[in-house]
Amino acid sequence: MKEKTIKHLLTLSGDGREVTVEGWIRTKRDSKDVSFIAVNDGSCMSSIQVVIEKSFPGFDDINSRLINGASVSIKGKLIPSQGKEQSVEVTPLEITILGDAPAEEYPLQKKRHSFEFLREIAHLRPRTNTFGSVMRVRNAMSFAIHKYFNDNGFTYVHTPIITGSDCEGAGEMFRVTTFDLNNIPKSEGKIDFSQDFFGKEASLTVSGQLEAEIYALALKNVYTFGPTFRAENSNTSRHLAEFWMIEPEMAFCDITGNMNVAEDFIKYILKYVLDNCTEDMNFFNSMIEKGIVDNLQHIVGSRFERITYTDAINELKKSGNKFEYPVEWGIDMQSEHEKFLTGEVFKKPVIVTDYPKEIKAFYMKLNNDGKTVRAMDVLVPRLGEIIGGSERENDYNRLLARINELGLHEQDYWWYLELRKYGSAPHSGFGLGFERLIQFVTGMQNIRDVIPFPRCVDTLDF
Repeated sequence: MKEKTIKHLLTLSGDGREVTVEGWIRTKRDSKDVSFIAVNDGSCMSSIQVVIEKSFPGFDDINSRLINGASVSIKGKLIPSQGKEQSVEVTPLEITILGDAPAEEYPLQKKRHSFEFLREIAHLRPRTNTFGSVMRVRNAMSFAIHKYFNDNGFTYVHTPIITGSDCEGAGEMFRVTTFDLNNIPKSEGKIDFSQDFFGKEASLTVSGQLEAEIYALALKNVYTFGPTFRAENSNTSRHLAEFWMIEPEMAFCDITGNMNVAEDFIKYILKYVLDNCTEDMNFFNSMIEKGIVDNLQHIVGSRFERITYTDAINELKKSGNKFEYPVEWGIDMQSEHEKFLTGEVFKKPVIVTDYPKEIKAFYMKLNNDGKTVRAMDVLVPRLGEIIGGSERENDYNRLLARINELGLHEQDYWWYLELRKYGSAPHSGFGLGFERLIQFVTGMQNIRDVIPFPRCVDTLDF
């Protein structure tokens, strides 16, 4: 199949061979004797130029339909290009217009549109340079994620999308039900979930972590990579209701080993993109965020700073900087704090450990001080937190105490507790929001612009 892509054609020599170009017209330029059309098929950012002389049979009729957005199949000869932008071009022998795109209706006539406008036509925005590049980088990163874990002996586990437990304990979950919403059964004034499909309350998962732990305690090193959901009513550039998470879980691994894997993983993905998406990354570097390629290269070559939460708070306080959110020990650090630590204090990624237990999830292992847990967050410049993880609590009694302390329902976690009774072992893991990583790599400012079909508050077009 790759033999037919424009990406492949552009690697060939202009020796007059007959080729077929299939794609969509990006631009058209008419001169006195010829028309130049640029055809793109999404296989790469570059288009291939087709030069049509006015002597071409049926030129006037065909030329009037060769406009932006039209799909074409062109058979012709691949020859050296006379222009400076490309090494080869096509002289057509046969032109077939497969799909018209009337200029008065097709909304992508201008060269540049605002991202806000393009979100309103998400079914067409992949045809633009920016979103074509975003998706090619997303594809490369997806492949790199699987390659990294496969090469390092991890087993890919598909964890359930429908769940009966809340991993984060925040309650911001989408319910799954077969109830007739106009006639919901109740018992003693409460919804009777015993009559629902699963016989209990069910939701879309916020994380595959808890289920991944099951397999880590049998297969040692596993990972999940799939969709997760949050019913958080936040209409910001940082929030999605549906997003993808990468979540490795590792048995016989403590917090230090967890940090080592997280750092190595991030560097691997960044290097893979830099090595394999040069054209698209150069576009982001010139059009979206100046210097992003150098910044990513710097991170790949840097050792991530490692500090405790207490030391991080002290660094913020002694800086004298006036933050919107005041800094005191015990706060859940905000994005402004994380960006300051990475961008101003250390000027590179930072891994913060040993957070107060009150601001972290129930499953994180309690430190001996009884106040902090073995959590670790990876913070990166420009973005802040990109990875959240911890050594998991592997002591049955401590875990049960935390579940009760937070008012969670013990029966919802009976199997999770039971793992601590039968051959429990130290184990750790982390979660990485895929879209946030793509934002970091591409420099895109809004998380809705790095996922094919954004799901967020008041948005469900497809």
